[in-house]
Amino acid sequence: MRAFLILAVVLLSACAGQRGASGRDPMGRVTAGLRSELTVRGRPAPETFSLARRMAHYKVPGVSIAVVEGGRIAWARGFGVREAGTADSVTSTTLFQAASISKPVAATGMLRMVDEGKLALDTPVNEYLVSWKLPENQFTAREKVTLRRLASHSAGLTVHGFAGYAAGERVPTAPEILDGNGPSNSQPVRVNAVPGSMWRYSGGGTTIEQLVMADVAKEPFPALMRRLVLEPAGMANSTFEQPLPAALRGAAASGHGEEGEMIPGRWHVYPEMAAAGLWTTPSDLLTWAMEIAAARGGRSARILSRPTATAMLTPQKGASGLGPTLGGRGDGFFFSHGGSNAGFRAQLIYFPETGQGAAVMTNGAGGDRLAREILLAISAAYGWPGYGEIRPLAMSPAALDGHAGSYSITEPYPITLTLVREEGRLFKQAAPLLGAREEVVFTAPGLARGVHSGIEYTFHPDRIELLGLALKKQ
Repeated sequence: MRAFLILAVVLLSACAGQRGASGRDPMGRVTAGLRSELTVRGRPAPETFSLARRMAHYKVPGVSIAVVEGGRIAWARGFGVREAGTADSVTSTTLFQAASISKPVAATGMLRMVDEGKLALDTPVNEYLVSWKLPENQFTAREKVTLRRLASHSAGLTVHGFAGYAAGERVPTAPEILDGNGPSNSQPVRVNAVPGSMWRYSGGGTTIEQLVMADVAKEPFPALMRRLVLEPAGMANSTFEQPLPAALRGAAASGHGEEGEMIPGRWHVYPEMAAAGLWTTPSDLLTWAMEIAAARGGRSARILSRPTATAMLTPQKGASGLGPTLGGRGDGFFFSHGGSNAGFRAQLIYFPETGQGAAVMTNGAGGDRLAREILLAISAAYGWPGYGEIRPLAMSPAALDGHAGSYSITEPYPITLTLVREEGRLFKQAAPLLGAREEVVFTAPGLARGVHSGIEYTFHPDRIELLGLALKKQ
């Protein structure tokens, strides 16, 4: 849960900006302009850092970045090395694990099967499953688990994410994973809340989606995804094959831990392919994003119809569409996702209204924080709408006091958030799952943002809403 919230925070930051990169060397501005917090208008500009300095700070050996401007890839480049202690440079075609960015790409294949009439979003998944069945219980008596709910994390399912399997370990089948049997290292995937009643992130649910697709198509999932999505989208450097085929291993980055140490065996294997198994590049991820935006805009039907792409990018529950995470308003509307596998971190964001976006892939456990700083630098260089700057609203001490206090929930996760007023400003105290202490700045009545995280807080008399969660005031 902590990893997911960090990733969500990275992609839900917001502010105002003007389109287009300024200066002759926007890539240089990016690599010299990393920042750890958003700009607050009227205050001193935040300190900036070089990419090399922050890679060393976070002990991340290699980074690959691609940027889209005007609906096309403006540049793509690798930095650092594929494996610590070597001179093997990262390039724009080096393969990285996309981790949970696999989910929206996999959902694209599921939605294509919907367009083809082979699946329906609101049919109970047990009507499709052949090789395994989801156990029914009191929670499914009236509401059922469907593909719509699986793709939007609202099916009431357990198992947030997966650890993967180290080199040499026996890898379980999808049914073994779902039942927690055999060599599986995760708990059984089960319904323990009424489907449709709440948002709760579930990689377990995405694994059920994977099995539905394979059972109905009667085709191995990697081959199915290549046929339905990767090849028609032009993702030439991508595969869902797990483990990675020997022929591709020489093109892949090795994963590294928090201290920069290489993961034994170079990386983990993820048989939970739809949830975490995609190997790819930033350019391929943006190629996918541009195709989804083109389908939504009626400019392409190579993969999805316009109505289906529109549904994919429409909120279903909380901030979740059918696969992607959604955020922003107007020209600042974006779809995004983050990823966190053992030794790999990745981020993807795309603004379909303006044809702007970026993907950042890293081979270090500190890469989530690094990727956030890179995205803020790209936003500043290219003027992403509604992303990197806060326009503060003046608030009286009494008004700030009215919002201070403790807020909490017990489901789907136990979370307590405490806000305090100090010297005329409001601060969120450090909290498990919600990150470090940071200032919370109001941008409109009842609406505020975290200076470091960029997370949006919506205040109501009895609760705060953030990241699709509603915390009640105590």
